[in-house]
Amino acid sequence: MNLIKEIEKILKVACEKAGYDENLSVSFSNMGNCDFQCNGCFALSKKYGKNPYDIAEDIVSKIDATIFKFEVSRPAFINIKVSDEGFGRLANFLLADEMGGLEKNEVSQKVLLDYGGANVAKALHIGHLRPAIIGESLKRLYRLLGDEVISDVHLGDWGLQMGLTELQLFEEGKLDGYFGGKEKYDITIEDLNEAYPAANKRKATDEEFKKKAEEWTLKIQQKESPYYDIYKVIRELSVKEISANYLKLGASFELWKGESDAHDFCDEAVNIIKEKGLAKLSEGALIVEVAGEGENVPAGKNEDGTIRYNNPMPPCLIQKSNGAYLYATTDIATILMRNKEYTLDRIEYVTDGRQKMHFNQVFRVCKKSGISPQEQKLVHVINGTMNGRDGKPFKTRSGDTVKLEDIIAMLMDKAKEKLVSNGAASDDETALMIGVGAMKFGDLSNTVSKDYVFDIDKFMAFEGKTGPYLQYMVVRINSILEKLNGKQGGEIFIDCEEEREILRTIIKLNSSYQICYRERSLNALCTALYDLASAFATFYNNHNIINESDENRQKSFISLITLVRKKMLQALDVLAINVPKKM
Repeated sequence: MNLIKEIEKILKVACEKAGYDENLSVSFSNMGNCDFQCNGCFALSKKYGKNPYDIAEDIVSKIDATIFKFEVSRPAFINIKVSDEGFGRLANFLLADEMGGLEKNEVSQKVLLDYGGANVAKALHIGHLRPAIIGESLKRLYRLLGDEVISDVHLGDWGLQMGLTELQLFEEGKLDGYFGGKEKYDITIEDLNEAYPAANKRKATDEEFKKKAEEWTLKIQQKESPYYDIYKVIRELSVKEISANYLKLGASFELWKGESDAHDFCDEAVNIIKEKGLAKLSEGALIVEVAGEGENVPAGKNEDGTIRYNNPMPPCLIQKSNGAYLYATTDIATILMRNKEYTLDRIEYVTDGRQKMHFNQVFRVCKKSGISPQEQKLVHVINGTMNGRDGKPFKTRSGDTVKLEDIIAMLMDKAKEKLVSNGAASDDETALMIGVGAMKFGDLSNTVSKDYVFDIDKFMAFEGKTGPYLQYMVVRINSILEKLNGKQGGEIFIDCEEEREILRTIIKLNSSYQICYRERSLNALCTALYDLASAFATFYNNHNIINESDENRQKSFISLITLVRKKMLQALDVLAINVPKKM
């Protein structure tokens, strides 16, 4: 039962009776005197040569509806108010309906969602946080609305960092067992967390070390023993650690593929591009021109003599002069691999804005070459950065990038502090749910593409528009139902403004899912969910559910708060926020 669609059907019939062959749309009203509003009569005035107010009057005069009240207000608005009977019917339908009145998309699509991007041999850091949070929620949203979604972490596991890490470990004497030594050293995640940063610093100043690491990387990519054997050990160890940290965030993946899996498709991808006549040589390297009309227009020279361009869109470099493939080649090959393995309507990537140019180039090459069918959508969901209170990217006091596990530990410590101050238990499981839930809601409440400030005190507040507040509202409902000792609810009937507001917010909550789907951002859902929690809080403060003396009224209350819990849990699940037993 979709009230907006029901009202639009009534208006359609009334329009036909009044002589207007029109479909009028209905929206939520911000006016206090009605629930919905139709503004379509203004557009009809020119078409039919009549005053819009008169048109609205014509239409409303032909309406015969029992659960809706239609009124015309100047200059030409049709205001619609839902009767208590109408809200009651809706509430009982929502409670009984498996989806709580949420409608799936008319057409289901098959989507591959790439939102991991973790690098093997490197610790997850704060840069991996937003893609994981956003990607996981988009996956859940798409599935709830009927899409078939495959999620892929797409590991960075085939680049120079592998050669750097192995070479550093070798020079530390930890790989002797692989090169004829007596015993093999058991590499640990701590070894990797120390080896890569050390090697990465060395390559910046030690050209010989860098060159040797490149040679080492090539041997890994050629699957030469023991270099490739060591690589497999490091990859397995890293994946185990990466998986554990993603699990703490509530993020999971069907596929744990990486650049190494796409490597075998690079030759084929480049050959396809060549056969299409798209590749050309530039100083020995292979490039593909991807600029469109009005892009990459020469506009003079820079001080160093290089050409300056307006609306720059440089060519996509797919192969170096020495024959080596690049990051772009691997991503093109990945799309080729995915389209060989699956029939996909969409492939979506969640990363920060620094990769905007890269994906733009890759997508254009794939469309020009036919590697991606024309009807297939390639989407780059750009996330903003998480900044500190100074407005700059969040860093440690020393200026280093913050590790993801340190962020999680910080959130858990803050959650425990809040729980203790509230006189509640502060076990690790509860602290993790509250801490991570606070982080996720604070993140997803913002438009995906915008930067935001990481304010742990604000996010962790148990009041206001926060994750812990929403969790607490569900815990409160659970507590009420528990104190009722198994009393069952009955038919919901609506007879007060607090109940009407709960139903209005549920209607808006259901509508927010499609907004989030279109915009690929969860902020509308977060706002609607908070509004429902606030409406419940007002209802709870004004009605003594447990001690209500009227049995039928109490049963109605029980069913109503059960409906609120159902809709809140549905939304929280999309946001991948769990609810603890106690707070």
